[in-house]
Amino acid sequence: MFMHNKRLQYTVHVAAPNPQLATLMLEQFGGPQGELAAAMRYFTQALAEDDPGRKDMLYDIATEELSHLEIIGSIITMLNKGAKGELAEGMVETADMRFLTGNSTSQTEAILYGNGPALVNSSGVPWTAAYIDTIGEPTADLRSNIAAEARAKMVYERLIGVTDDPGIKDALTFLMTREVAHQKSFEKALYAIKDNFPPGKMPGDPAFTDLYFDMSQGDVGNARGPWNQGAQWEVIDDREAQSAVDGGDGSASVVLTAQQQAALEAFALRTASDPTGDPTTGADLGAGPGAGATKKGPAEP
Repeated sequence: MFMHNKRLQYTVHVAAPNPQLATLMLEQFGGPQGELAAAMRYFTQALAEDDPGRKDMLYDIATEELSHLEIIGSIITMLNKGAKGELAEGMVETADMRFLTGNSTSQTEAILYGNGPALVNSSGVPWTAAYIDTIGEPTADLRSNIAAEARAKMVYERLIGVTDDPGIKDALTFLMTREVAHQKSFEKALYAIKDNFPPGKMPGDPAFTDLYFDMSQGDVGNARGPWNQGAQWEVIDDREAQSAVDGGDGSASVVLTAQQQAALEAFALRTASDPTGDPTTGADLGAGPGAGATKKGPAEP
């Protein structure tokens, strides 16, 4: 059961309306790194979680994310207050619309949503459950949650950098800082699981867990670090040794029934190409400048 408190978790002071800035703020309202996505990610994880400690943590953070959605939504609403009234009362001339709303996305926000906080990102793309990447394995989901908090922090940093409104900066700094706190909680929860790597139950094949394939090679050299050197790693840089690493011939095969084999052979025969033919094609007949060499003759400039 949810109980709504009419007091925001953090006080919002906006110096003056700014519809253009409101559009940018939508990124954290209805965007992939935004507060709604975070709330839904952690809420659905909490529902399925069997560990009582993690379940409680996920419910706590999911509910807090909803309060953050309210904060960022309030910022957007305040930034749009002046434009909302003027549009609602027909006080804006057509020629002033672009100045008032900034760009096509914020114009859409004005016309479709009455300058309210819409569940879209800053480009007008509607929020989607596809933003939620829960896989149902705590050691995988907690790592994804850590990354989600890190991404959200970076978006808040960038939003702080595009406004000089001290009240907005203050509120955004609070929201950004809570991303740090949540990341800490998720990291603690992850490492409270004794065997948390690799994710899942099945172990990796020991024949391949310690191999590092140096697949990108060139004159600029190959960087070395703890990710590919030391006692943990065997570096494979020989091109021949990078294929058919299982000891086989590197081919793909399947066992077919006699009927399937006959059907495939008939299909291959029917659709076989004639390497000796060179028919005139539509490209030859309609070739113009830029077509390259065709049967009509050498390439035209």
